[in-house]
Amino acid sequence: MSHDDSGSASAAPPLHRGVWLALGLSLGAAVSLGITRFAYGLLLPPMRADLGWSYLLAGAMNTANAVGYLVGALTVPGLMRRFGPVAVLIGGALLAALFMAGSGCFTADAPLLVQRWLAGIVSAWMFVAGGLLAARLSNGWPRHTGWLLGLYYGGVGSGIVVSALAVPALLDWAAARPHGWAWAWWGLALVCLLAAAGLVSTWRALAAQGLGGTVTGRAPSVAPSSAPAMESSAPGTADLLRAFAPALLGYALFGVGYIGYMTFVIALLRDRGTAAADITAFYALLGVAVMASSRLWAGWLDRYRDGRPLARLNALLGLATVLPALTPAWPLVLASGVLFGAVFLSVVASTTALVRHNLPASRWAAGISAFTIVFAVGQIVGPTVVGWIGDGPGGLERGLLFSALALWLGALVAWRQRALR
Repeated sequence: MSHDDSGSASAAPPLHRGVWLALGLSLGAAVSLGITRFAYGLLLPPMRADLGWSYLLAGAMNTANAVGYLVGALTVPGLMRRFGPVAVLIGGALLAALFMAGSGCFTADAPLLVQRWLAGIVSAWMFVAGGLLAARLSNGWPRHTGWLLGLYYGGVGSGIVVSALAVPALLDWAAARPHGWAWAWWGLALVCLLAAAGLVSTWRALAAQGLGGTVTGRAPSVAPSSAPAMESSAPGTADLLRAFAPALLGYALFGVGYIGYMTFVIALLRDRGTAAADITAFYALLGVAVMASSRLWAGWLDRYRDGRPLARLNALLGLATVLPALTPAWPLVLASGVLFGAVFLSVVASTTALVRHNLPASRWAAGISAFTIVFAVGQIVGPTVVGWIGDGPGGLERGLLFSALALWLGALVAWRQRALR
């Protein structure tokens, strides 16, 4: 392996190696969001029916998860400085398995809220750490950074597909058992453990490439050769927040809007009497669209240094969100799921690309964390508000309309973001 470490800058490593590393890291994205967060949308209807929840309480469960995500986003920079991003990523996967299993062990509201809160914390740890490691792949493959980041974020789609196939099967298998939904939580916990094993293998490959550092210590600088030259121009925290204010606000509104769809769209379909097989197909297609989206928008992420990708993707996401609220026509509902899946994780990738384009490597962690924090704040608001609206006369359709309006407002705000350099 020594020739990769000491070779000249012109001898770029083969692209397929970067692709495999990005796919390996995407297991972290699959666990952190695809399973730990979004699988709850599939489990909400049976849990609500079994436990007698209102939509407000059902939404509060994901609000607790979002509060945990905020705590995780605030604490992950310190954890990565002390232990390194690889240890945070792998440890987060193991803890995610523990907390997912815990969600199947309780029926009372309070401990379930705590489990969702804890899962949110480790979800943020994993997502930020994995995103930072994926961004480091630009060292070896700078011309393909947008695609490699998209592959990482597209891992969320694989988690969604696994959930779409596993949760209904486990619910059917355990239908005659008391609180049969618990078996779905336990099955997903096993998937998290398997993903943790895959991340260990990915860490070894990253270390061989000189990108991962040690599993228990701090990783090396992202781009040591260029960081010192750019350090003097790096904005401080206050300046960073001011410079990225339009994009940060647009991203917070994305958090408000997208999570209402992901929390309640399955419940809406169930309330309309949609067949279980159709719901599985809808959710699986949404996940497949997430996986395919890495190539779809990679050109935008590589080309633009301002807020245009975030604005355009928010606008498209608003369209996808409003369709099920306006019509029960199944072709349009399916189109909504596919469009939503093709766009929503690319919104996240657009903020990582924005940070990478406009900040020196030494400030990437701070920039990614700032966007993660405002994202978490938006997610705190979204589920409870949509659930509260859903309990009213307008139902969940009106709640999704609120989500779409938040996304469109976010698009208008993000359009004002200018490149920093």
